[in-house]
Amino acid sequence: MAKTKTTFFCQHCGAQHAKWAGQCSSCKQWNTIVEEVVETAKKPDWKAEQPTSAKRTATALRINEIETGQEYRLPIPDKEFSRVLGGGLVPGSLTLLGGEPGIGKSTLLLQIALHLPFTTLYVSGEESQKQIKMRADRLSQAYKNCFILTETKTQNIFRQIGEIQPDVVVIDSIQTLHSDYIESAAGSVSQIRECTAELIKFAKESNTPVLLIGHITKEGTIAGPKILEHMVDTVLQFEGDRNHVYRILRALKNRFGSTAELGIYEMLGAGLREVSNPAEILISQKDEDLSGTAISATLEGMRPLLIEIQALVSTAVYGTPQRSATGYNLKRLNMILAVLEKRAGFKLGAKDVFLNITGGISVDDPAIDLAVVAAILSSNIDIAVVTDCCFAAEVGLAGEIRPVQKIDQRISEAEKLGFKRIFVSKNNKITLKNPQIEVVTLGKVEDLAEFLFG
Repeated sequence: MAKTKTTFFCQHCGAQHAKWAGQCSSCKQWNTIVEEVVETAKKPDWKAEQPTSAKRTATALRINEIETGQEYRLPIPDKEFSRVLGGGLVPGSLTLLGGEPGIGKSTLLLQIALHLPFTTLYVSGEESQKQIKMRADRLSQAYKNCFILTETKTQNIFRQIGEIQPDVVVIDSIQTLHSDYIESAAGSVSQIRECTAELIKFAKESNTPVLLIGHITKEGTIAGPKILEHMVDTVLQFEGDRNHVYRILRALKNRFGSTAELGIYEMLGAGLREVSNPAEILISQKDEDLSGTAISATLEGMRPLLIEIQALVSTAVYGTPQRSATGYNLKRLNMILAVLEKRAGFKLGAKDVFLNITGGISVDDPAIDLAVVAAILSSNIDIAVVTDCCFAAEVGLAGEIRPVQKIDQRISEAEKLGFKRIFVSKNNKITLKNPQIEVVTLGKVEDLAEFLFG
């Protein structure tokens, strides 16, 4: 019988310690170090149940001898999920999906698993097969290629994988799995690390993509050790308010694509609907013109979006005026207010200013500066901005209107959504031929105020 080995782990960051301490020396958190059993027996390979499988051996190659080419990806019918991943599932990759409880993580991956055109194994450690079948009936009727397994022991999961030979494996969730070779409870640092390591070994050797669902902490980070996010290839975040129907999928880490892409879904009774036109949720449909609103053409990765910006300027009731921004950098808002006061002559120092980006998203694209200026000026003088115009430019400290990147894509998106006029910097180089939208070029903030409000 092998001697039981124990060590101390930080439950917050996963750092290993030789002995117990009140504070973790790595992440400086208090009372997070616990003792865990690491290993009680020699750990066999994940393919111990399949002795006929041949192990892959790696050989060193000169860098100029390595053949490169287009990375093959498994196609996904869900276009939003595919865009965020970078074009599909890479064989042998490990993808981690995190999000708040009840946000729709299991629904999203089950919906994708049901519609994949190849064999998929959905492993659940949280729900029974009947519960998953009831949800599957609500989501889709075409699920001939999807197998459901309710199991938390990794050795049994790999035995089923050897029998089914799936093309894609979904694990719901990584915190519920446990291995026989670690005596700690499921969800502990050592169990999460060991189970993830076994799944990585399986994915890389069998060239099978694995999708993991991960719980999050109250701070919004993936539960378990931070090393979990370093081990996987892709980390996705599913965001949104459970009281609202819209969900946003972001990539926090992606070894095979961009981390700036964005996927938008609508939660319905029959599952999650892909929102191919984000303007339907980011721009409100109003019958009458209201002051303090402006539309901006922004980019999330390679995807152009038109968002609505709302501003409210009112006389300060208390001695110190309030500055509040939702979805926008508050320091940048203060900078823009200073520019308007200094360069354009608007007296905003004694007024409350509230700014909101509709749709519940956060934007750090400097191209929305001009729309922020238009919304603030509109609310200040209580005159509405014409609804068929939008803005795409950065504002500098000297009050100049600066150019932004990929202006042609922004103009094309605004034209496609029916806008008649777009305001940009006069220093932007526009290569579009014969655009159907009027492009207004401006050089200073004063020019915008005069053009819109006389």
